[in-house]
Amino acid sequence: MDLHWCFFYVLLFLSYPKLTTCDQEGFWSISCGGATNFVDSSNISWEPDASYIAKGNTTTVNLNDTVSSSTSLRFFPDPGTRKCYKLPLPMNYGSISSLILIRASFVYKNYDGLQQPPLFHVSLGTAIAANVKLAVKDPWVEEFIWQPDNRDVLLLCLNAVPNGGYPVISSIEIRPVPKGGYYSGMEGFENKLLRKRYRINCGYTNGSIRYPLDQYDRIWDPDQDFSPFHISTAFKTLGTFNTWGLNESPPQPVLQTGRVLARREGLSYNFSLENNGDYYVVLYFAGILPVSPTFDVLINGEVVESNYSVQSWQVGSLYFLRKGIKSLNITFKDISFYPLVNAIEVYEIVNIPPESSTTVVSALQVIQQSTGLDLEWEDDPCSPTPWEHIQCEGSSVTSLELFDINLRSISPTVGDLFDLKTLDLHNTSIAGEIENLGSLKSLENLNLSFNKLTSFGTDLNGLISLQVLDLKNNSLEGQVPESLGGMKNLHLLVLENNHLQGTLPKALNKDSLEIRYGDHDCLPATLGRSMSANPSDPHRPGYTTRPFYLETRRNGKVLCRTSGNLCLSFSMSKCHNATANSTIDAPKVSVFNKKKQNLHSHLAVVLGAVGGVFVVLIVAFILVFLYTRRNKNKAELEHKESLQADLQMMNCNSAKVFSYREIKVATRNFKQALGRGSFGSVYLGKLPDGKLTAVKVRSDKTQLGSDSFINEVSLLSSIQHQNLVSLEGYCNESKHQILVYEYLPGGSLAENLYGTNSKRVTLSWARRLKIAIDAAKGTLFLSNRARPYLQAGAFEIVDESLKGTYDEESMRKAASIASRSVDRDASQRPNISEVVAVLKESYSIQLSYLATGGLPT
Repeated sequence: MDLHWCFFYVLLFLSYPKLTTCDQEGFWSISCGGATNFVDSSNISWEPDASYIAKGNTTTVNLNDTVSSSTSLRFFPDPGTRKCYKLPLPMNYGSISSLILIRASFVYKNYDGLQQPPLFHVSLGTAIAANVKLAVKDPWVEEFIWQPDNRDVLLLCLNAVPNGGYPVISSIEIRPVPKGGYYSGMEGFENKLLRKRYRINCGYTNGSIRYPLDQYDRIWDPDQDFSPFHISTAFKTLGTFNTWGLNESPPQPVLQTGRVLARREGLSYNFSLENNGDYYVVLYFAGILPVSPTFDVLINGEVVESNYSVQSWQVGSLYFLRKGIKSLNITFKDISFYPLVNAIEVYEIVNIPPESSTTVVSALQVIQQSTGLDLEWEDDPCSPTPWEHIQCEGSSVTSLELFDINLRSISPTVGDLFDLKTLDLHNTSIAGEIENLGSLKSLENLNLSFNKLTSFGTDLNGLISLQVLDLKNNSLEGQVPESLGGMKNLHLLVLENNHLQGTLPKALNKDSLEIRYGDHDCLPATLGRSMSANPSDPHRPGYTTRPFYLETRRNGKVLCRTSGNLCLSFSMSKCHNATANSTIDAPKVSVFNKKKQNLHSHLAVVLGAVGGVFVVLIVAFILVFLYTRRNKNKAELEHKESLQADLQMMNCNSAKVFSYREIKVATRNFKQALGRGSFGSVYLGKLPDGKLTAVKVRSDKTQLGSDSFINEVSLLSSIQHQNLVSLEGYCNESKHQILVYEYLPGGSLAENLYGTNSKRVTLSWARRLKIAIDAAKGTLFLSNRARPYLQAGAFEIVDESLKGTYDEESMRKAASIASRSVDRDASQRPNISEVVAVLKESYSIQLSYLATGGLPT
């Protein structure tokens, strides 16, 4: 060792205490599978990973034959494809570094004795960042540079590969990156991360350099595996370089060594690349020579920098972005003196897929809760790999397949999956009418078969893109709705094994639509029956020993016969009082003269038809009479209740009572709609005195009982506040529940900020603040009918439609935490963790209530 290097190592030794106590702000080291905290030989603190992941098993292995080199690891034999660490990022990361370095190590070392190293994917957020192949190298280290983007959680996941074995991980390290570093030459870091492929300390062959020599704990590897020894030499100097001009702040030991051209030829490095893709290259140069060399820089034979000069005792760097390459050659070609290079970094650019809509994610999480199962639905549903039961196109959820579970109802949040094309909910115990699907404008395939549905509902009308509708094996009653014929794209309708009656709508009778409404597949059919003395001949006249059936013929040829939903056909013929499960006892078969047989057959048919029509007319008359009488009594009762309610309201000096006729006149028969909310549609109205009003008409689906509606009106009419819209009156007639509010002509806030109004007038900042303050005042006032009711433990404010379907203790707990949440004294309000805990307890009580005989949610 020469005298200069002896002096250098003396200086290094004297400065070591200072280096080992370098500031570790932003350092976070996690020992995967570890049991205790510890400090390593570099004075870096480590903690176990149990706080950040709940799955997997742990063990310890030796990296070589010595016990001192043992390390812990976590492996994941659990079913499921994705195992994720949720790492909460400190709030001050943005002040430390705009980017962060993430390093993860993976160790197998035959911990299971099977000699089968695993293969799996590593993902960061929505991006598959790397493929780990422990059969190639063990341990395997991956390092990434990533922009937190104001995130509060870093999601690092191990994604299993079919037949790839159990994923394993040994450590996770998070480090700050020099502020402003690694941006030059990049096209921004939006939706990108850098995967380190090479970080080379040129001219150094004595192992790797990292913390504390590099204060950011980057690992700089020696270049003996890459450097062209036959044409270059390692060069060392003890000089100290000013690195203020380099945002990446490479450490001094890296700048003090370099590779220098020994002959007048090119100095080249060849790097193998795993993937054909885009790469980011950083080159570092320091003036370690007493001369200033000038040279060209070539990448894959192309000159990317010409006549580049390195000044003595100065430092510089070059940045290059190369797209679509599968190999990398970096050459420094001599112009004057000797080309040199001190360090090289090569990163693969990984594109980060866009995240799915937060609305969609929230909706799916609610749906998962409704299943009562742990579907392992966490983070993003589409990327890096789709959740189970889900398919995606890009970041859009386009398919949801949940079947053979006990859903009992279609969650309202299904309507938030606005890009859904396929929805399969067969055999999920869904009962009642089809609902909560009307907003799925892109839905093409809907399977609700093998459920307990009794009504088509009205939501199917909104499925304008629907192509396949499967409703077989339900309990659908009544007639097939005419509106199904308006679905222009529908080409398959399956109605087998239901309790449907009447005739099929004529609008469904088209060649483009296949309808299945029996035990077999039929095209549009007509009602028929076969009479044959010989069961083997379906076309021979006579009586049959088989029941009525539906028959499809085309050009005289029988295409198929069906025995389900016997009353369905495109014919106006009746069903001869036969049902889907009816049978006809056949008389003994006798052979008659063909002519007489035909006469008897025709006579029987005529008499049967006349008798059938007569019976049908009598039954119809009776039904109409009963229906009219029942409706009359119901109308009288509702009118009586309405009068009593109106009298009650008038006695309370509440809002004005309007008749439905007055409402129609005021709104000009509901001509101008202003919008739609959860209550129903809102229309512009004008009272006889010229006053404009906003008329809210409750939709049929949300009709309340008369008492409940009166209670609601009483509460609304008692509210008087300058920042709340006042209630002018109401209408409570049969099937009509309407609220009349004062009309505000300025339009909604959204229209003034983003709509047509925004083009005419821009709301000033002061005006926007005033709006926010007024809205807050109104909200505060409202927070203060609800609070007395909540504190009193009364349930008057509970939605009437929930009556009899909830456990009172569950409701009491939820009401209590809600009351405390709006307490005037902030110190008395619960924190969010307490709110979550109480709501979970309330939810558990309600589930227990349902499990022991309560009604479905």
